[in-house]
Amino acid sequence: MITTMGIHISPAQVGDFHQVLADHPRYWGERDLRSLHLLALVQEFGSTCLVARSEDGIRGYVFGFVTPGGTGYVHLIATRDDARGTGLGRRLYTAFAEAAERHGARRLKAITSIGNTGSIAFHRSLGFDTKTVDDYDGPGRAMAVFHRDLPLDVSRP
Repeated sequence: MITTMGIHISPAQVGDFHQVLADHPRYWGERDLRSLHLLALVQEFGSTCLVARSEDGIRGYVFGFVTPGGTGYVHLIATRDDARGTGLGRRLYTAFAEAAERHGARRLKAITSIGNTGSIAFHRSLGFDTKTVDDYDGPGRAMAVFHRDLPLDVSRP
């Protein structure tokens, strides 16, 4: 568990998953991404599915896993509306990267829609290379695909 400024980052539990879904608009606004939230990730990859909690609840989370080939894949990362701009997203990515490395990851990967300019800018700020891959999510569904080697040094521009 990582504790900084009253926020504790620790493995997600089933109850945390349900709380995140109940508070979905606080993390995702008008976008309904509930179908991307898979309880099986928390149940099967609990050490790489993390929540950042404070006295007032879950401020952010990252759900991911490590592939057999050594890639730490971030499936979802989100911060609550009142935690944006605080560096919490970077802290969650750092915690995930450390957990992924403990499980043998040598690199990180994530994807987003090509229109998600906020996510693209965030990942680039963490040193990810970005490539648009046509048909990544099916015919006509291009995605922005992010890659970077570990370790993750978030102090780097």
